[in-house]
Amino acid sequence: MTSNFGASSTTNDVLTGVNLAGKRVLVTGASAGLGVETCRALVAHGAAVVGAARDLQKAQNATAGVRDAISGGGSFDLIELDLASLSSVRACADGLVAEGASFDIVIANAGVMAPPFGHTADGFETQFGTNHLGHFVLVNRIAALIRNGGRLVNLSSAGHRFADVDLQDPNFEQTRYDPWIGYGRSKTANILFAVEFDRRHQSRGVRATAVHPGGIRTDLSRHLSPVDQETLIGTINAAHAAAGLPPFQYKSIPQGAATSVWAAVVAEANTVGGRYCEDCHVAEIQEGEGIRGGVRPYALDQERAQALWAKSEEMVAERF
Repeated sequence: MTSNFGASSTTNDVLTGVNLAGKRVLVTGASAGLGVETCRALVAHGAAVVGAARDLQKAQNATAGVRDAISGGGSFDLIELDLASLSSVRACADGLVAEGASFDIVIANAGVMAPPFGHTADGFETQFGTNHLGHFVLVNRIAALIRNGGRLVNLSSAGHRFADVDLQDPNFEQTRYDPWIGYGRSKTANILFAVEFDRRHQSRGVRATAVHPGGIRTDLSRHLSPVDQETLIGTINAAHAAAGLPPFQYKSIPQGAATSVWAAVVAEANTVGGRYCEDCHVAEIQEGEGIRGGVRPYALDQERAQALWAKSEEMVAERF
């Protein structure tokens, strides 16, 4: 069931024959790209989807196709969430908790990639604060809403290979900022968060996993100039060549969102729980430099995951 898909599989491919009626899903980043396609694919198979976005008007405009795709008793609603502001994150979570409706799946899809140096509303480096800490607070605050047997899917990236988390200097206060190192730290954090969340919640059947969607042309690359993008592709191709792999190819948006929905509803829980997935399969641990397939061992290290959890609690001044 889970072995017939690969890099070219689309959301429609992996959800063929899947009925999601009665399932409720939260998807962050529902205003563009992968988030919109993830929502569309899920509602088309009967899921009740709640899309979270910072700019509700943008999200409303971007998700017209999602509403058109609703089928089999599915539904779609939007809620406001700015992951770069913990007051917004907490307000969003508090609203969901007050509503009291459970989720079967949470897909932490939203993110930012390689922006100029900056800070969130709470003073965290933009990428670590948005990609990791915002989701860390949101997911933990609504953890009790995730039904027994539910699932958390964190969007990570092959970019985690750029850097491990830096628990001594997460905000680049002592080290020179490099946008790709910052991105790598945040994407490693997304994996480590899934590892520890999985450990803490699997006793009630809730499993967590992290996924790499692949390289896709979306709004995520808005901070990259054409030269930046060419340089990045060159770096990837050099790593591929060294590993005996074919050159990089962009995925379509439906191909990019396929691993998210595969890991959320198709793959066996014990197969993906506490793991990192790419191209609709669990990735193998791979050493070596450069951006290519596989997962670095530091991203799955359980002690590292627990240390990140403790540091994150310290940074957001909240224990879970």
